[in-house]
Amino acid sequence: MAEPRAFIKQLKGDLKSAGLQVADVFLQIGLDQSELAANDPSPLIRARNRKIFLAALDLCSALGCTHMTGLPGVWHEGVDNATDLALAVNEAGCRQHVASGAGISYAVEAHVGSICSDIASTRFFLESVQGLSLTLDYGHFVASNLNSLDVHSLLPLASHVHVRGGAPKRLQTSVSENKIDFAGMVRHLQKLRNSGFLAVEYVWVDWEQCNRTDNVSETILLRLLLEGLMEPVPEPPYTPQTLRALRLRMGAEGIG
Repeated sequence: MAEPRAFIKQLKGDLKSAGLQVADVFLQIGLDQSELAANDPSPLIRARNRKIFLAALDLCSALGCTHMTGLPGVWHEGVDNATDLALAVNEAGCRQHVASGAGISYAVEAHVGSICSDIASTRFFLESVQGLSLTLDYGHFVASNLNSLDVHSLLPLASHVHVRGGAPKRLQTSVSENKIDFAGMVRHLQKLRNSGFLAVEYVWVDWEQCNRTDNVSETILLRLLLEGLMEPVPEPPYTPQTLRALRLRMGAEGIG
């Protein structure tokens, strides 16, 4: 924020050197999700947040990125829920409107500790803001003991999907410990003809025990799993190589 032009120039150079393109710009203004939240009760903080959002929108445009993710907001102590929700809906609506005018899709990520912490509240929030879409991370629901089979119902609202291993009371796990139905998720996305991105989102932070995995190894393993799930089933006759690939795929999908 101190020197946005210099930052954008440096970032574009780094991306080009690495051969990378940007699928999504993720905007979290505070160090913690509750700090400087989109629905902060203070008008001054919300006004500052809007300036940062506009700068992030410029970053999106400069990087040729057409998708931005933000956070919906949190419940604040001493503020009634109706006020918190109204502020969150208003801020999301303003961001969506401005982003849309710049040719950028704006989405919010439902997450642990937010006002969108379960399927019903997430669906209600999305339906309250016209044009708003969802960045969906199954882990935030599964960690709260919700069945990932029920989370599939949110896929029609999703424009971007975060994927990493997850399990009840574990926001992030290794692929071997994963309890999320990735095979079902891929099937639903294919039926919906969803053209968004899958972002393999292993992170290493102290929050919610997300520092207990080897991110490089788990990213490689999960990407291989997803690539296998997205491959079309070949038609017979089957070669030995095809049969081996099918057996590997069936094992990944839990088919005996």
